[in-house]
Amino acid sequence: MKRLIGTLCACVLLVACQNADQQKQASYYNTLVIDTSSCVLYSNYTANIAGKQYVDIRPQVSGVITDICINEGAHVKRGQLLFVIDQVPYKAALETAVANVKTAQAKLETVKLTAESKQALYDRKVVSLFDLQTALNSLAEAEAELAQAKAQEINARNDLSYTEIKSPVDGVASMIPYRAGALVSSTITEPLVSVADDSEIYAYFSLTETQILDLMQLYGSLEKALKEMPSVEFKLSNGKVYPHKGHIDAISGTVDASTGAVVLRAVFPNPDGWLRNGGHGTVILPTNRQGVIIIPQEATYEIQNKTFVYKVIGGYTQSTEIEVFKLNNGQDYIVESGLEIGDTLIAEGAGLLRDSVWVRTNQE
Repeated sequence: MKRLIGTLCACVLLVACQNADQQKQASYYNTLVIDTSSCVLYSNYTANIAGKQYVDIRPQVSGVITDICINEGAHVKRGQLLFVIDQVPYKAALETAVANVKTAQAKLETVKLTAESKQALYDRKVVSLFDLQTALNSLAEAEAELAQAKAQEINARNDLSYTEIKSPVDGVASMIPYRAGALVSSTITEPLVSVADDSEIYAYFSLTETQILDLMQLYGSLEKALKEMPSVEFKLSNGKVYPHKGHIDAISGTVDASTGAVVLRAVFPNPDGWLRNGGHGTVILPTNRQGVIIIPQEATYEIQNKTFVYKVIGGYTQSTEIEVFKLNNGQDYIVESGLEIGDTLIAEGAGLLRDSVWVRTNQE
């Protein structure tokens, strides 16, 4: 009897020890309890900067630069004189054209008198119809020559005006690759100077076709998206956030066949001239969602483009597939389906777990 009692006690102690070992083997994990909240997700997109206007200025006539009227990098106004090309040959051409007009006018007056005389003689039957018609033809020819001379005068005046190269826009001048004495023409490959209107800056960035479809589904259409999308921010190339917010004002109507991307344009004010044409940075696009389930990306793992989490049910892990909103900030997901309020999830390290793992939670 004593031996039986001893054996029973030993079994009880063994079971107790095994339960204690199992409790020790239960791993501790950070967990979270699902609830709804509101959030703003920030997505970053690399962007190229362009001025509101950017003009490459090239000469319209050939000649030697005689004067450069601006400093490199200077602010210029529309109509301001930038360069002067040697005007001597063009002034001479204009004087010749003016003289040709006077000659043509004098010839026309003479031919007109002749035609009027021939008409009077013909009416009196002194000259033949052939003589009259010849005089009228000479009159028409003189009129054409005068018109041609006037056109040449206009061209000469235009060519002379083109020797003074002026800025077509307000803006900031680039560096100038030419110096006084350089021979230039309309066929030069490198412009005399470029002028960028940087009062407003356009930041061009791209979204994938899928992301554009998500935006359309979120707002209803691209037109509504342009009207209702919140203001965007811009991160400078030095990592600091630009102090002025902008807005998206244009979305390309086509998809780039080679990249599958759709280009968007954000407009930013540039009162202090911090942003310059040709620069780059990052557009920060916010997405506002109300009453949604938000979980950290660390709580998920992916298999074959599907996203999963581990719920804790009865103290054990259970893999569950979820659907997430396509746009994210790189840290969190908005869950569209697969979770309910009150569910408990493993908050981190989901990729290292498996089903039916006994866990202790930070709620215990």
